[in-house]
Amino acid sequence: MDLALQLFFTGLGIGAVYALVALGFVLIFRATNVVNFAQGEFSMVGAYLMVVFAVDLKWPYGWAFLAALTGMALLGAVFNLGVYYPLRNRTFLPVIIATIGASIFLSNSVLALYGPQPQVLEGWFDTPGLQIGPVYLDSQYLLIMVVTLVLVAFNFWFFERTMLGKKLQATSQDKEMASLLGIPVSAMIMLTFVYSALLGGVAGILVAPILFVSIQMGSTIALKAFAATIIGGFGDVKGAIIGGLALGVIETFGAAYISVPYKDGFAFLVLVAFLIFRPQGIFGERVAEKA
Repeated sequence: MDLALQLFFTGLGIGAVYALVALGFVLIFRATNVVNFAQGEFSMVGAYLMVVFAVDLKWPYGWAFLAALTGMALLGAVFNLGVYYPLRNRTFLPVIIATIGASIFLSNSVLALYGPQPQVLEGWFDTPGLQIGPVYLDSQYLLIMVVTLVLVAFNFWFFERTMLGKKLQATSQDKEMASLLGIPVSAMIMLTFVYSALLGGVAGILVAPILFVSIQMGSTIALKAFAATIIGGFGDVKGAIIGGLALGVIETFGAAYISVPYKDGFAFLVLVAFLIFRPQGIFGERVAEKA
């Protein structure tokens, strides 16, 4: 029982990272009707930016974090202008291919600058963690869960309680109608890309002390987050969050009780099961209907 509680906590910590990246997938999909396959690379770039400011330049973590987020906001804006905007009136397929090309470009750019050797980013706290009863709460996992909880709460407040959030929702539901109502659709989509890049960057920065900073971390996180969106229900915000958390718990329990080398495989077994028996996911609509 003690081990199960410990694994559950660890799984939630990893799952929270998937949930943040999955949330970025969902927001862009709802705004543009396309899947941004560079969302995982946003996490990788965010982690490397943190290495640049905190390790190479030796800035304090707080300032390095703000600088990395500023870089991610700029990346989201440039990504929108350079990848999505020129193809915005085309079908979804060219845009998806463009996002795949952009993800390859980002990976190879970082590879050219830093090489294949993984980078080490220390955790945010000197204290290793807390012991509460039989469960040891690692400080980095606690930080991930707290930040994810705050961002999820902010997300719901922003989209449900603010006028800007409602304009973004209107844009995601019907861009033509939103334009007729005077909503600046292009600006709303730009904001969505910036926000999604920030979410991806935060996820990468938070998980970097656990997974190390490497070129491969973006694709790994992206695959898990994409699976989480399918499990939760593609296009559904709460589905992305629940799917991400569930995926983290499933792969952690699978690695502990069945096989560590096949840890990544458990997530995709669950994904395949959902695609066969419940393709619309837990909360969402059928993928085929949106595609």
